[in-house]
Amino acid sequence: YFVFENVTGLLSAKDIDGELHFVKMKKLFKDYGYSTEFKVLSASKYGVLQNRKRIILIGKRGDSKGFYPHISQIHVNCLVNEVFKDLPRLNAGKGSNVAIPTLDYQGSYLYESKIKTRSNNLVTFHCARPHTDIDLMIYKIAVKLWNEGHARLNYSDLPEDLQTHKNINSFIDRFKVVEGDMPYSHTVVAHISRDGHYYIHPDIEQNRSLTPREAARLQTFPDDFYFESVSGKPSRTAAFKQIGNAVPVLMAEQIAKAIKKMII
Repeated sequence: YFVFENVTGLLSAKDIDGELHFVKMKKLFKDYGYSTEFKVLSASKYGVLQNRKRIILIGKRGDSKGFYPHISQIHVNCLVNEVFKDLPRLNAGKGSNVAIPTLDYQGSYLYESKIKTRSNNLVTFHCARPHTDIDLMIYKIAVKLWNEGHARLNYSDLPEDLQTHKNINSFIDRFKVVEGDMPYSHTVVAHISRDGHYYIHPDIEQNRSLTPREAARLQTFPDDFYFESVSGKPSRTAAFKQIGNAVPVLMAEQIAKAIKKMII
């Protein structure tokens, strides 16, 4: 067996000849001896506090049909803010890549999801980006709008002195608050490695974007997972890229368990 994951946009993407990439991929897998079946799954069904939908294609060696496994769901009952509860409060530009202790935690989700263990109270990569004064003012506006009525910031509605981007007709939702008071956040993607505007922390007092560790928790990475870089030194950018590109850990585990049942 093999497992392939990708964004749902792949289902409609075409090459220069107008052929669907996904259809050509499945044919290529078949040419190499694998039958394939796929579903679009949402990570929110597998214990992940994130509304992340992805194609999960499974290939099986040989000519088979109807082999896509039942992947057991994990239902949780908490809000996104749960992943932030025991992390030290930070302002923009503060924090550390190296291990620091967490605060007291009385909840259950972090333990049940295996993000946190009772024997470890240390986290790495809880370091916040520095932001410009203009960005920090925009962040406060965005968080206030969300907290007061679950409204999203429209970039073109900002005061003119805060509109530093020339393009005000597209990407007007470029500043987005993580939905701390909702069951699921919007999707964490690799673009978080470029800037944090789409992942503003819901706590207006901290006034910053997410740290790598906070993003990693939304992806259900264990707290003791260390993100490597090419240089060998801790890199916030490299960590963000790995986190955004990853399949959420809890979801990956459920897929692996389902395939294991078919093998043994």
